Amino acid sequence: MKRSQLFLLAIISSVLLSLPWYQQFSGLLLSIAFVPLLIIEDHLFQNRQKNKSIVFYGYAALTIGIWNILTTYWVYNAALAGVIAAVLVNTFVLTTTIWLAHVTKRKTNEKFGNFAILVYWIAFEFMYLNAEISWPWLNLGNGLAKDIKLIQWYEYTGTLGGTLWMLILNLLVFSIINQYLKLKTVRSIIPSLILVFIIFITPIIISIFIFKNYDEKGKEYNIAVIQPNIDPYTDKFSGMTHFEQLNIILHLADSITDENTDYVIGPETALDNYIWINTLKENYTIQTIGDFVKERPRVNFVIGMDVYYEYAPGEKLSSTVRKFRDSDMYYDVYNSSVQIDTTFKLPTYHKSKLVVGVEKMPYPKLFKLLESVILDLGGTTGSRGTQEFRGTFKHTTDETRVAPVICYESIYGEYVTDYIKNGANFIFVITNDGWWGNTPGHKQHLNYSQLRAIETRRSVARSANTGISAFINQRGEILNKTDWWVRDVIKNSIKANTEITFYVRYGDYIGRIASFFAILALLYTLVQFIINKKLVRR
Repeated sequence: MKRSQLFLLAIISSVLLSLPWYQQFSGLLLSIAFVPLLIIEDHLFQNRQKNKSIVFYGYAALTIGIWNILTTYWVYNAALAGVIAAVLVNTFVLTTTIWLAHVTKRKTNEKFGNFAILVYWIAFEFMYLNAEISWPWLNLGNGLAKDIKLIQWYEYTGTLGGTLWMLILNLLVFSIINQYLKLKTVRSIIPSLILVFIIFITPIIISIFIFKNYDEKGKEYNIAVIQPNIDPYTDKFSGMTHFEQLNIILHLADSITDENTDYVIGPETALDNYIWINTLKENYTIQTIGDFVKERPRVNFVIGMDVYYEYAPGEKLSSTVRKFRDSDMYYDVYNSSVQIDTTFKLPTYHKSKLVVGVEKMPYPKLFKLLESVILDLGGTTGSRGTQEFRGTFKHTTDETRVAPVICYESIYGEYVTDYIKNGANFIFVITNDGWWGNTPGHKQHLNYSQLRAIETRRSVARSANTGISAFINQRGEILNKTDWWVRDVIKNSIKANTEITFYVRYGDYIGRIASFFAILALLYTLVQFIINKKLVRR
């Protein structure tokens, strides 16, 4: 096979991998997206005497790199350095993952090598969901986010189930092509075609059955979602005063609330007028919203805020702590949410899945000296603080609780299940997607909220400052939504489910199983490498 043909196959694979992240295309394209790359891998394997394994690394890097650029280029609107880092790091780790499978295949055999592709990739996705440096935006299971009628079984497997499904189909389709090229007869591949069809269609049939027969559960609550549409670049942190922004939010809330409204939701960092947790009840914006709620006692107002916490003398300091310039006192900065209701207890939650390079420096204890150069879109420098516990907000009149999921946290399936385990009956996603402009980014982010609804069977109310605000039911369907870049407020009634799904109970068990086998496969590869090396010496 000519080099030009190999390059063409690598590019075809990258395009097929990219299309599912655009609204016009189904994620089912992922079922064949790796096939061209697998053809390259097999060609280099069959001719391994002439081609070192690093040659495959180059073709794989081309495929993965183009895929990353085509699907996440929009990050450049927020930070050029951010998109460069995301593409380079993601390309490196994903390429290394599939290259390791190629190495395993060389040291063992074809069947074991294909098995390695399966377990290495899923193990990597699982690791990426839990690593300190984490950008799992392109995990394969996420690519099916628009096909909600076909993935209702995510309530049992999470997105890693989608990854497993797509990888198996790719390996089987590649095997059929390989088999046909060797035997040159259609009859010889009919059993394999039947097997592929069964594996492809069975999850779809099961999903459609679940979708049509699923009845939403729980008591109905009336919710209003605010989209203030305040430009994060020109108005949010400089162009508008805090009072002007607060007036916009309260005007929108007032225009839609009535005696039946249970919740009002505002977006991420909607309040940022130097709010200190230590004196939260004394803050003007908090008090003003409190006055709004007093006139509407049924309302529970959930909204995002930038907050600070001052440590008392002798109090244990966090790894993200900062020192006041003019004193020996310390403080932390949080991207948080708060519920304001008639009790005025003001429960808060601090965002804890932070964007690397934007909200945190990874391994803060190790890289503390580098924090001064970190980019922070909120207007400060340094890593933000986090909390260990996935806090929920309790309704004022009953035991209903909401999960205050903040922006980036909504792409982590197992992470969100912790809110459900802590009693959440709804998921409220508060975000600010305006950093990315009118690109596929904010649409992909909305789709990921649909995944969380299916996995947990929790209705989602989503408030985006300049993104797409929406209501999503327990089947993952978008009930109603706002348009991009408009000031708007919408309302709907959604149900508070109390039941726990299989996925909520057991989380990413597929990732844990794959990680176990991936470790065994790597060890077996190492043993074979040592044995072969000794045989060569003899």
